[in-house]
Amino acid sequence: MIKFEHTEVVGWEHAIRGMRNPMNSWEKSDSFNSTAAWDSYRFGEGDPEIGQNDLDLMMQLRNAGTDHRKFMRMITVYVDITAPLCWWKEFDTYKVGTVANSCSTMHKIAAKRFERDDFSHEHLMDGGNYILNSTIDMLNEYRAQYLDSKDKKYWWQIIQLLPSSYNQKRTVMLNYEVLANIYKSRQNHRLDEWCEHEEMVYKNYMDDVESIEGQFSFCDWIESLPYSELITGPVLKTTYSMKGVNNMSIEMDLKKVDEVEKVKMDTYAVTPRNKE
Repeated sequence: MIKFEHTEVVGWEHAIRGMRNPMNSWEKSDSFNSTAAWDSYRFGEGDPEIGQNDLDLMMQLRNAGTDHRKFMRMITVYVDITAPLCWWKEFDTYKVGTVANSCSTMHKIAAKRFERDDFSHEHLMDGGNYILNSTIDMLNEYRAQYLDSKDKKYWWQIIQLLPSSYNQKRTVMLNYEVLANIYKSRQNHRLDEWCEHEEMVYKNYMDDVESIEGQFSFCDWIESLPYSELITGPVLKTTYSMKGVNNMSIEMDLKKVDEVEKVKMDTYAVTPRNKE
Protein backbone atom coordinates (compact mmCIF):
# COMPACT_ATOMS: atom_id res chain seq x y z
CA MET A 1 0.00 0.00 0.00
CA ILE A 2 1.19 3.50 -0.80
CA LYS A 3 -0.75 6.75 -0.52
CA PHE A 4 -0.02 10.27 -1.79
CA GLU A 5 -1.54 13.45 -0.35
CA HIS A 6 -1.00 17.20 -0.62
CA THR A 7 1.12 17.13 -3.79
CA GLU A 8 2.49 20.54 -4.78
CA VAL A 9 4.93 21.41 -7.58
CA VAL A 10 6.67 24.80 -7.44
CA GLY A 11 9.54 26.69 -9.07
CA TRP A 12 8.45 26.73 -12.72
CA GLU A 13 9.00 30.45 -13.26
CA HIS A 14 12.46 30.38 -11.72
CA ALA A 15 13.46 27.22 -13.60
CA ILE A 16 12.44 28.69 -16.96
CA ARG A 17 14.12 32.02 -16.30
CA GLY A 18 17.33 30.28 -15.23
CA MET A 19 17.17 27.88 -18.18
CA ARG A 20 17.36 30.83 -20.57
CA ASN A 21 20.19 32.63 -18.78
CA PRO A 22 23.09 30.95 -20.70
CA MET A 23 21.98 32.42 -24.05
CA ASN A 24 20.25 35.57 -22.73
CA SER A 25 17.13 34.34 -24.52
CA TRP A 26 14.53 35.48 -22.01
CA GLU A 27 12.56 37.28 -24.73
CA LYS A 28 11.88 33.92 -26.39
CA SER A 29 10.04 32.63 -23.32
CA ASP A 30 6.35 32.14 -24.06
CA SER A 31 5.01 30.52 -20.90
CA PHE A 32 3.58 33.67 -19.30
CA ASN A 33 3.73 37.29 -20.32
CA SER A 34 3.05 38.84 -16.93
CA THR A 35 3.91 38.36 -13.28
CA ALA A 36 0.19 38.36 -12.52
CA ALA A 37 -0.23 35.16 -14.52
CA TRP A 38 2.48 33.44 -12.47
CA ASP A 39 0.85 34.74 -9.30
CA SER A 40 -2.44 33.13 -10.34
CA TYR A 41 -0.68 29.77 -10.61
CA ARG A 42 1.05 30.25 -7.27
CA PHE A 43 -2.30 30.79 -5.57
CA GLY A 44 -3.78 27.60 -6.94
CA GLU A 45 -5.65 28.64 -10.08
CA GLY A 46 -4.87 25.66 -12.32
CA ASP A 47 -1.72 24.04 -13.64
CA PRO A 48 1.30 25.97 -14.96
CA GLU A 49 0.93 26.78 -18.67
CA ILE A 50 4.30 26.22 -20.32
CA GLY A 51 4.60 27.71 -23.81
CA GLN A 52 5.78 25.65 -26.78
CA ASN A 53 9.10 27.52 -27.11
CA ASP A 54 9.95 26.89 -23.48
CA LEU A 55 8.77 23.28 -23.59
CA ASP A 56 10.83 22.54 -26.72
CA LEU A 57 13.95 23.95 -25.06
CA MET A 58 13.20 22.02 -21.87
CA MET A 59 12.97 18.76 -23.83
CA GLN A 60 16.19 19.50 -25.75
CA LEU A 61 18.07 20.18 -22.53
CA ARG A 62 16.46 17.20 -20.80
CA ASN A 63 17.54 14.84 -23.58
CA ALA A 64 21.07 16.30 -23.57
CA GLY A 65 21.71 14.88 -20.09
CA THR A 66 22.15 16.00 -16.52
CA ASP A 67 24.88 18.56 -17.29
CA HIS A 68 22.48 20.56 -19.46
CA ARG A 69 19.14 20.10 -17.67
CA LYS A 70 19.95 21.88 -14.42
CA PHE A 71 16.53 23.54 -14.62
CA MET A 72 14.95 20.22 -13.58
CA ARG A 73 16.66 20.47 -10.21
CA MET A 74 14.80 23.76 -9.66
CA ILE A 75 11.31 22.27 -10.15
CA THR A 76 10.51 21.24 -6.59
CA VAL A 77 7.87 18.73 -5.51
CA TYR A 78 6.32 18.42 -2.05
CA VAL A 79 4.13 15.45 -1.10
CA ASP A 80 2.94 13.45 1.89
CA ILE A 81 3.59 9.73 1.37
CA THR A 82 2.26 6.91 3.52
CA ALA A 83 4.00 3.60 2.81
CA PRO A 84 5.32 0.49 4.60
CA LEU A 85 8.72 0.55 6.26
CA CYS A 86 10.02 -2.04 3.77
CA TRP A 87 9.37 0.47 0.95
CA TRP A 88 10.88 3.38 2.87
CA LYS A 89 14.12 1.41 3.24
CA GLU A 90 14.43 1.37 -0.55
CA PHE A 91 13.37 5.00 -0.96
CA ASP A 92 16.11 6.02 1.48
CA THR A 93 18.63 5.07 -1.23
CA TYR A 94 17.89 8.49 -2.75
CA LYS A 95 19.67 10.97 -0.51
CA VAL A 96 20.76 13.75 -2.90
CA GLY A 97 18.06 16.33 -3.61
CA THR A 98 15.55 14.87 -1.14
CA VAL A 99 14.37 15.91 2.31
CA ALA A 100 11.86 14.05 4.49
CA ASN A 101 10.18 14.55 7.86
CA SER A 102 8.56 11.37 9.16
CA CYS A 103 6.03 10.47 11.81
CA SER A 104 8.11 9.22 14.73
CA THR A 105 8.02 5.59 15.79
CA MET A 106 10.27 6.53 18.71
CA HIS A 107 7.98 9.16 20.23
CA LYS A 108 4.47 8.32 19.00
CA ILE A 109 4.40 4.55 18.42
CA ALA A 110 2.16 4.06 21.48
CA ALA A 111 -0.13 7.01 20.77
CA LYS A 112 -2.97 4.82 19.43
CA ARG A 113 -4.03 1.20 19.32
CA PHE A 114 -2.68 -0.82 16.41
CA GLU A 115 -5.18 -1.82 13.72
CA ARG A 116 -4.87 -3.92 10.56
CA ASP A 117 -5.01 -0.84 8.33
CA ASP A 118 -1.86 0.44 10.03
CA PHE A 119 -0.05 -2.26 8.03
CA SER A 120 0.22 -3.20 4.36
CA HIS A 121 -1.46 -6.61 4.11
CA GLU A 122 -2.97 -6.82 0.61
CA HIS A 123 -0.84 -9.80 -0.44
CA LEU A 124 -1.03 -11.88 2.74
CA MET A 125 -2.29 -15.46 2.54
CA ASP A 126 -4.23 -17.21 5.33
CA GLY A 127 -1.14 -18.03 7.40
CA GLY A 128 0.23 -14.54 7.00
CA ASN A 129 -3.06 -12.99 8.07
CA TYR A 130 -3.05 -15.14 11.21
CA ILE A 131 0.51 -14.05 12.05
CA LEU A 132 -0.28 -10.38 11.44
CA ASN A 133 -3.43 -10.50 13.58
CA SER A 134 -1.51 -12.22 16.36
CA THR A 135 1.28 -9.65 16.12
CA ILE A 136 -1.24 -6.80 16.34
CA ASP A 137 -2.80 -8.34 19.45
CA MET A 138 0.64 -8.71 21.02
CA LEU A 139 1.63 -5.12 20.14
CA ASN A 140 -1.57 -3.80 21.71
CA GLU A 141 -0.94 -5.84 24.86
CA TYR A 142 2.56 -4.45 25.24
CA ARG A 143 1.24 -0.97 24.46
CA ALA A 144 -1.29 -1.23 27.30
CA GLN A 145 1.39 -2.41 29.72
CA TYR A 146 3.72 0.40 28.68
CA LEU A 147 1.00 3.06 29.14
CA ASP A 148 0.15 1.68 32.57
CA SER A 149 3.68 1.26 33.89
CA LYS A 150 5.83 3.57 31.72
CA ASP A 151 8.39 0.78 31.89
CA LYS A 152 10.62 1.04 28.85
CA LYS A 153 10.97 -2.75 28.57
CA TYR A 154 7.44 -2.89 27.15
CA TRP A 155 8.23 -0.08 24.72
CA TRP A 156 11.19 -2.14 23.49
CA GLN A 157 8.85 -5.05 22.76
CA ILE A 158 6.80 -2.81 20.47
CA ILE A 159 9.84 -1.40 18.66
CA GLN A 160 11.51 -4.75 18.09
CA LEU A 161 8.35 -6.64 17.12
CA LEU A 162 7.05 -3.97 14.73
CA PRO A 163 6.74 -5.56 11.25
CA SER A 164 8.29 -3.98 8.17
CA SER A 165 4.75 -3.79 6.76
CA TYR A 166 3.94 -1.00 9.23
CA ASN A 167 2.81 2.11 7.33
CA GLN A 168 4.63 5.36 8.07
CA LYS A 169 3.80 8.84 6.81
CA ARG A 170 6.54 11.23 5.68
CA THR A 171 6.40 14.71 4.17
CA VAL A 172 8.91 14.61 1.34
CA MET A 173 10.64 17.24 -0.82
CA LEU A 174 12.04 16.13 -4.19
CA ASN A 175 12.74 17.66 -7.60
CA TYR A 176 12.21 16.63 -11.22
CA GLU A 177 15.82 15.51 -11.69
CA VAL A 178 15.63 13.17 -8.69
CA LEU A 179 12.29 11.85 -9.93
CA ALA A 180 13.77 11.15 -13.37
CA ASN A 181 16.44 9.01 -11.73
CA ILE A 182 13.88 7.19 -9.59
CA TYR A 183 11.53 6.59 -12.53
CA LYS A 184 14.29 5.11 -14.67
CA SER A 185 15.44 2.79 -11.89
CA ARG A 186 12.13 1.68 -10.38
CA GLN A 187 9.56 1.44 -13.19
CA ASN A 188 9.96 -2.36 -13.39
CA HIS A 189 10.47 -3.09 -9.69
CA ARG A 190 8.75 -6.06 -8.06
CA LEU A 191 7.22 -4.02 -5.23
CA ASP A 192 3.71 -2.81 -6.07
CA GLU A 193 4.45 0.46 -4.32
CA TRP A 194 6.96 1.32 -7.05
CA CYS A 195 5.25 0.38 -10.28
CA GLU A 196 1.98 -1.55 -10.04
CA HIS A 197 -1.51 -0.02 -10.14
CA GLU A 198 -3.52 -0.21 -6.97
CA GLU A 199 -6.83 1.40 -6.07
CA MET A 200 -6.53 5.01 -7.21
CA VAL A 201 -8.53 8.01 -6.13
CA TYR A 202 -7.56 10.92 -8.36
CA LYS A 203 -8.22 14.56 -7.68
CA ASN A 204 -7.43 17.27 -10.18
CA TYR A 205 -3.96 18.74 -9.74
CA MET A 206 -3.96 21.92 -7.63
CA ASP A 207 -7.54 21.21 -6.50
CA ASP A 208 -7.57 23.27 -3.31
CA VAL A 209 -4.64 22.14 -1.15
CA GLU A 210 -4.68 18.42 -1.94
CA SER A 211 -3.49 17.93 -5.52
CA ILE A 212 -3.30 14.15 -5.63
CA GLU A 213 -4.93 11.95 -3.04
CA GLY A 214 -5.12 8.21 -3.43
CA GLN A 215 -3.46 4.85 -3.43
CA PHE A 216 -1.45 3.87 -6.50
CA SER A 217 2.18 3.29 -7.43
CA PHE A 218 5.05 5.77 -7.16
CA CYS A 219 5.66 5.67 -10.92
CA ASP A 220 1.93 6.26 -11.55
CA TRP A 221 2.11 9.27 -9.24
CA ILE A 222 5.13 10.61 -11.16
CA GLU A 223 3.18 10.29 -14.41
CA SER A 224 0.35 12.35 -12.88
CA LEU A 225 2.62 15.37 -12.25
CA PRO A 226 2.39 18.39 -14.59
CA TYR A 227 4.64 18.02 -17.67
CA SER A 228 5.75 14.61 -16.44
CA GLU A 229 7.25 13.93 -19.88
CA LEU A 230 10.25 15.92 -18.62
CA ILE A 231 10.74 13.08 -16.13
CA THR A 232 9.55 10.03 -18.03
CA GLY A 233 10.42 10.60 -21.69
CA PRO A 234 10.03 10.20 -24.57
CA VAL A 235 13.35 8.47 -25.09
CA LEU A 236 15.96 10.04 -27.36
CA LYS A 237 15.34 7.52 -30.14
CA THR A 238 11.65 8.40 -30.31
CA THR A 239 12.21 12.13 -29.94
CA TYR A 240 14.68 12.48 -32.76
CA SER A 241 13.14 10.01 -35.18
CA MET A 242 10.02 12.19 -34.99
CA LYS A 243 12.00 15.38 -35.53
CA GLY A 244 14.06 13.80 -38.31
CA VAL A 245 17.47 14.94 -37.08
CA ASN A 246 19.88 14.79 -40.06
CA ASN A 247 17.21 12.76 -41.91
CA MET A 248 18.03 9.65 -39.86
CA SER A 249 15.57 6.79 -40.11
CA ILE A 250 13.28 5.69 -37.30
CA GLU A 251 15.57 2.70 -36.70
CA MET A 252 18.57 4.93 -36.03
CA ASP A 253 21.04 3.69 -33.46
CA LEU A 254 20.71 5.33 -30.03
CA LYS A 255 24.47 5.89 -29.83
CA LYS A 256 24.30 7.97 -33.03
CA VAL A 257 21.54 10.06 -31.49
CA ASP A 258 23.75 10.73 -28.48
CA GLU A 259 26.58 11.87 -30.78
CA VAL A 260 24.25 14.16 -32.73
CA GLU A 261 22.86 15.65 -29.53
CA LYS A 262 26.34 16.21 -28.08
CA VAL A 263 27.41 18.20 -31.14
CA LYS A 264 24.13 20.07 -31.08
CA MET A 265 24.43 21.02 -27.41
CA ASP A 266 28.13 21.91 -27.68
CA THR A 267 27.16 24.31 -30.46
CA TYR A 268 24.30 25.66 -28.35
CA ALA A 269 26.68 26.29 -25.46
CA VAL A 270 29.40 28.21 -27.31
CA THR A 271 27.75 29.86 -30.34
CA PRO A 272 25.94 33.16 -29.82
CA ARG A 273 22.41 33.06 -31.15
CA ASN A 274 21.50 35.75 -33.69
CA LYS A 275 18.69 37.95 -32.55
CA GLU A 276 15.64 37.86 -34.77
